[in-house]
Amino acid sequence: MIESITNNLEILSRLPFFYYPFIFIISLLVGSFLNVVILRTPKILEQSYKEECIEILELAEPEKKNGSENAQLANQQEKISLSYPPSTCPKCNTKIKPWHNIPVISYFFLLKGKCHSCSNPISLRYPLIELITALLSVLTIYLLGFTGAGLLALLLLWTLVSLTMIDIDTFLLPDDLTLPLLWLGLIINSFGVFTDLSSALWGAIVGYGSLWSVFWLFKLITGKEGMGYGDFKLLAALGAWMGWQFIPLIIILSSFVGAVIGIAGILILGRDKNIPIPFGPYLAIAGWSAFSWGDQLLNLHLTSIL
Repeated sequence: MIESITNNLEILSRLPFFYYPFIFIISLLVGSFLNVVILRTPKILEQSYKEECIEILELAEPEKKNGSENAQLANQQEKISLSYPPSTCPKCNTKIKPWHNIPVISYFFLLKGKCHSCSNPISLRYPLIELITALLSVLTIYLLGFTGAGLLALLLLWTLVSLTMIDIDTFLLPDDLTLPLLWLGLIINSFGVFTDLSSALWGAIVGYGSLWSVFWLFKLITGKEGMGYGDFKLLAALGAWMGWQFIPLIIILSSFVGAVIGIAGILILGRDKNIPIPFGPYLAIAGWSAFSWGDQLLNLHLTSIL
């Protein structure tokens, strides 16, 4: 079966006029799903935390409370998942019809950026995430080819897009995304797809340990927490996909991107320098840049040193 899939991919790899539009369309649909992941994952986590707190505080048996406030609290929230409840307008709660959920097209041509029921403006970020996901996916296949490695790299890309937006919105990098990404990197590289297993394993260790060390050093010096544990896990996951050799490059790139964006935000947008900013998006951008052009960037860095 694996041989058959490989042969089919080899045949399709000779037909760029087919697979580029195919990847673009599929990735638009994936981008639409990522919007759901980005929006609902923090809510699912919050719901889970509340349920755990209720259980710890012995409020999980509302029948014993005979209609008390705790019983109402335990029952009032509807269970949220990625598939339920159906997507609705946040203002009028009208269910979104399937033809109003076509990536990019519905927003610009059918809905014109507004709810079809109440005309409440719809954020431009939804079609932008769909479009960015599709364009980066096509770029990934252009760089790696329509191969097994290229298709696996799309999983890394799509997860990084989700993590970036979730971190921007909530300052969270959920374990539900970072840990599977880490394990998937190790499993894939057990077959030597992007690097050898030893490099992948040490990539995870060095990725986590380096930021963990920076975290505690900064905390001992300043008494403040400069980043979250999710950042450690994300860098560990990137190390598992690329190998320990790319960890220094990712750290340098993420610091550079963070400094540029941070300074630009202060000088151009007048952002308060004391307001914390998430580090996950910079790690994701740097990680993806290293994954896509790592060898060229490493050679450029070594050339500049020598």
